[in-house]
Amino acid sequence: MILLRNIFVTVALTIMATACASSKSGKVYSRGETQHIQTVKVGTVIAVDDVLIEGTKTPIGAAAGTIAGGVIGAGSGDSSGDRVRGVIGAVVGGVVGAAAEEGFTRRKGQEITIELDGGDVISIVQEADQRIAVNDTVRILTQPDGTKRVTR
Repeated sequence: MILLRNIFVTVALTIMATACASSKSGKVYSRGETQHIQTVKVGTVIAVDDVLIEGTKTPIGAAAGTIAGGVIGAGSGDSSGDRVRGVIGAVVGGVVGAAAEEGFTRRKGQEITIELDGGDVISIVQEADQRIAVNDTVRILTQPDGTKRVTR
């Protein structure tokens, strides 16, 4: 029973760490994004639509689920029935683990359409972690790698 609890804690911590590592926020910067010159453009928000940003789909969730499902399904593993249940548990656990990872890391987002001061119209999708509304004046920050974010 302690083994199962340790597996579930490991799976949960791994999924949470994955969720934190891949922010699509307008307000969260990775360490590598700091101390770089950003290009700034200014514009007016003309539309904001709610969207859903899919979660991460790494092998971590599936692998953790496969291990947990295999251990749970196998029981003692002494009989051929236990081994069959272990294989079935591993397959089901892998599918459930992958779905859990994607679900835990899924985020609410916004598609923000902006008319730039020069007249061009652009659209950027990012996490909905700040209030941006139609008619707000916003800054569009562009990192050297091309990543853009919208801030008020």
